[in-house]
Amino acid sequence: MPLDYELAKTVQADTPAQLKALADPVRSQILDLVLERAATVTELAQALNRPKSSVAYHVDILVDVGLLTVVRTRRVRAIEERLYGRVGRTIVIGAGPVPEGTARHSFLAQAQAEARIPTPRQMLATLRHARIPEDRAEEFFERVVEIAEEFTELQREGDVVFGFVAAVYPTSQATLPDREPKSKESSRKANAS
Repeated sequence: MPLDYELAKTVQADTPAQLKALADPVRSQILDLVLERAATVTELAQALNRPKSSVAYHVDILVDVGLLTVVRTRRVRAIEERLYGRVGRTIVIGAGPVPEGTARHSFLAQAQAEARIPTPRQMLATLRHARIPEDRAEEFFERVVEIAEEFTELQREGDVVFGFVAAVYPTSQATLPDREPKSKESSRKANAS
């Protein structure tokens, strides 16, 4: 089922205000919900089982930082309702400064907190490490973003919302030193004999 409003393929989130807005789990849920279709504050409040005033507050913040926008309006009993949608399908987190109290990896903590795994089959995960140059890591992540975009474009159906989280990040993992050239290694063995 196609989305009922148009949005850009990506939107950059690189200001402290945007990063802080994304760190809040309620705001992340709002952004996820409007990937199904545009929604009013009332509909979002019902879906989140939260007070309308609380959801309106979070919606206003997302609009203020440029991640959510009014995509259309409709009249309901002489009141004009606003329907909100995302600005971009994929939010690319930039390299801007991180606001105090906000961790860049907060989306990983959110993924861990919201995961409910009733059966082992439902959690599909892998963690890998590779010693590669930074430009190769960036190139690889571009391919990961393509897969993430494909994931968000899947038809909305079923009873369970599945999450997808991916990151390419520098680590403090140990590395083996480069091997010495064969000629030196061979001569050491010969000298030891």
